[in-house]
Amino acid sequence: MDLAVVWFILIAVLWIGYFCLEGFDFGVGMLLPILGKGKDAEDTERRKRVMLGTIGPHWDGNEVWLLTAGGATFAAFREWYATLFDGFYLALLLVLVALIVRALGFEYRGKGSSAQWRRNWDLAIVIGSFLPALLWGVAFANIVAGTPLEVVETTLGSGVEFQGTLFTLLNPHALLGGLCTLLLFLTHGAIFIALKTDGDVRHDARTLAGKVGIASAAVAVVWLTWTNIITGNKIAAWVVTLLAAVSLVAGLVFNRMGREGFAFLGTFLATLFAVGALFLMLFPDVMPSTLDPAATLTTLRDGPGFYAANSDHTLGIMTVVALVFTPIVIGYQAWTYWVFRRRLTTSHIPDVAGVRERVHS
Repeated sequence: MDLAVVWFILIAVLWIGYFCLEGFDFGVGMLLPILGKGKDAEDTERRKRVMLGTIGPHWDGNEVWLLTAGGATFAAFREWYATLFDGFYLALLLVLVALIVRALGFEYRGKGSSAQWRRNWDLAIVIGSFLPALLWGVAFANIVAGTPLEVVETTLGSGVEFQGTLFTLLNPHALLGGLCTLLLFLTHGAIFIALKTDGDVRHDARTLAGKVGIASAAVAVVWLTWTNIITGNKIAAWVVTLLAAVSLVAGLVFNRMGREGFAFLGTFLATLFAVGALFLMLFPDVMPSTLDPAATLTTLRDGPGFYAANSDHTLGIMTVVALVFTPIVIGYQAWTYWVFRRRLTTSHIPDVAGVRERVHS
């Protein structure tokens, strides 16, 4: 198998891992003001701390998948990386800023004693979770469906250049893709909260997951069907899309039965199959052009498009690195999930006495 194809598969695996794991992180962050609302100020603070506690040991490790996917793209497909950041610069900048603000919210929320301090950082977490959940869907919708690319000549030789603007990316298909990932991550996050908590928070999360999950399933079916049609109705992509739909429905059924473990597995597999279907729709290209077929970035050396991969020597070195370090990353992340596998309740939260007084001070 060509090393360019191998690295296309590896990058797909990295993005699948990122969306499956960081997806429920985003969901928990967005649900903070909804499921975190309690009977009074003290109960509200306890519920929010329980929710943040479910992802506290994991969120920064989950972002490793994004960093690795970006680094792998740069190392294996420099033309793809350059064109992507050229055309999607503002959108990716918004994602980066949102992730930074979100990380600050996690780190600094507990370092102040006033209610206003916590509210401000809660808002940072919510916005920092909402924007990436929306914009990643917009970005991948454009990557898979195609963008206006053109071959240009520079002093360094031939290259591919994006010919649109930010508003080119905000088309109906892409916006529906953003809504799809947003709702899917909300469902994924709500079920994760139900899996990792007990008491009222668990019950409320399970109820909300059932409601949001129906909307998520409807939007996902419409968007993935639309995307399959745009990309040429590839049989493998249709099969994996069907598996995504079945997994999501199964997850919602198990959620209704109170089987949160199987419900989470369902949304996890739904995310896995949905992202996998997108890469199947994309292959063998990595970034199709709607303007000039010759500008389509592809993994095929002798194809009609623009070969996007780096040299075989570079890909060979990176393959050895990946074989060594990928199992290590998977191993330590699996270990952290095993160590922090128990459920949390508001009774596990340290004393929050004085919260009521500080709220009214």
